Amino acid sequence: MKDHPPNNSDETSGNREAEVVLSASAPGKRRSKAEVVSEDNHASHREELHDRKIEQLRQMFDRHKGNRHLILLQDFPDPDALSSAWAYKLIAEQYDIQCEMIYAGALSHQENIALVKLTGLPLQRWTLEMTKTKDLSAYQGCVFIDNQGTTCNLTEFILGAGVPIAAVIDHHSLQGEMNADFTDLRPEIRATATIFTEYLQAGMLTLDGNVSQHVKCATALMHGLRSDTNALRQAEEEDFLAAAYLSRFYDPQLLNAVLQSSRSKWVMDAIERSLKHRILQNNFSIAGIGYLRYDDRDSIPQAADFLVTEENVHTAVVYGIVHDKDEEIEVVIGSLRTNKLTLDPDEFIKEAFGQDAQGRFFGGGRSQAGGFEIPVGFLSGGNENSDYARHKWEVFDAKIKHKLLNLISPKDNPVYDH
Repeated sequence: MKDHPPNNSDETSGNREAEVVLSASAPGKRRSKAEVVSEDNHASHREELHDRKIEQLRQMFDRHKGNRHLILLQDFPDPDALSSAWAYKLIAEQYDIQCEMIYAGALSHQENIALVKLTGLPLQRWTLEMTKTKDLSAYQGCVFIDNQGTTCNLTEFILGAGVPIAAVIDHHSLQGEMNADFTDLRPEIRATATIFTEYLQAGMLTLDGNVSQHVKCATALMHGLRSDTNALRQAEEEDFLAAAYLSRFYDPQLLNAVLQSSRSKWVMDAIERSLKHRILQNNFSIAGIGYLRYDDRDSIPQAADFLVTEENVHTAVVYGIVHDKDEEIEVVIGSLRTNKLTLDPDEFIKEAFGQDAQGRFFGGGRSQAGGFEIPVGFLSGGNENSDYARHKWEVFDAKIKHKLLNLISPKDNPVYDH
């Protein structure tokens, strides 16, 4: 999941004939007519690209009429992914395409659980073992939404079974070449929900405020958009326009019920541990919180959200070892949150942790947020021996701190001070 710097394109005055106009981003600064014309041309080009994508999407659906699609979400789907996948499913139904929305991991964030339960969002969990028992020949296409397969444990198996990629729709930068029938990657957009709302506005599906499923999907999209733009504080023009459109259909009371879901005991415990074990260096807060249950994986980003609010901290990184009992594997999972506009989470995480033997990055990010997953591999398990478990954690904790501090303060690394 490459992040992108804010798109600071200025809005222009409605008076296109004026020789100079005031800049919306810098009040009082005047711009020439040539600059205004240049912005108009840019906007026209963007609209042209948008119209072309919509037509390509229609053509893809036409080619797949009567098919069945698998919508693959990241192992720990967030509101942006959940809502966008639901929108794809509803649009596809207009073309007699039946879709199943699947994920391999867990819903552990309280808001995600509430979203699925309160809206009846049609989501299915497929473990890798379960997937191996499925007749995948029944599916004529798979779809990656809000991801590009790198954060989905099912990707390799499903593609290996010969299921072709029908579509990849994401707001993260290209993670690797994917041979898809339709691709729409827009890293300049803050949320995949914004992209899908644009599809709706273009008439791919006519929302009806009297149709319960449409209202619930619009509410989910509003939540996804809100979530990935930090409650619209990081939203761009396209995101605001999408939110304005969704405001005609969504249910504010339903959204409020989702947002008011309580933090679990496990989340509070993770926050407590992150406070206890954090180290502060150059306005970074870094915390390793030890071992977590697989179902509590989403407590890691919530702890990072909390740490970044501390005074004189602009970036927080929280990580721990998560044990997946179903697959009998352990993974180091971490989250980064930042309010420093000049720090690109995608570049930072990729530089810190690099790539695996297949050339896939261990992590990435988007604007002001990122994450990483590093397999424990050969050292997995054996945690019933407390000494072994402690030593294993100490090794991984020291190594991750070393990687991070080499970027944060390479000349003053307290972990490996030569």
